[in-house]
Amino acid sequence: MFKHLLVPIDGSALSAQAITAALGLARELGAAITAFIAEPPSRPADSGQGLWHCVQEAEAQRRLAERHAESVLAAFAHQASAAGVPFEGLYAQSKDIDAAIDAVAHQRGCDLIVMATHGRGRFGGRWASSWTRRVMTRSRLPLLVVH
Repeated sequence: MFKHLLVPIDGSALSAQAITAALGLARELGAAITAFIAEPPSRPADSGQGLWHCVQEAEAQRRLAERHAESVLAAFAHQASAAGVPFEGLYAQSKDIDAAIDAVAHQRGCDLIVMATHGRGRFGGRWASSWTRRVMTRSRLPLLVVH
């Protein structure tokens, strides 16, 4: 049936539920998992301290987001290894997150997307809820929604 799952995550507790569901499904099906974290590019506030300060602040925010993604993906990789599930973790910054999710799914040959709803990620919004709806309308792949 499904051989390669894409699991977009954000590091939230609800995202962890999607991870658990995806690992169980992948183990049962003998499928591989590609985990994907996509975040919007950093947009530092204008502090009035000049362009150089804004550039440094944006770079610091980019590094923070990258370290967060590496940590979340490493934890997922550890769980996948313990479950005997082949795993790949990817991180990207994108202005169009739902398009990035759809593009990665197709580039990596995924045949099912597993996402959570009502997740609250690092940025405090309803990340997964709104992105799940957007991915659902954009992608031609089946979508398993975890609550």
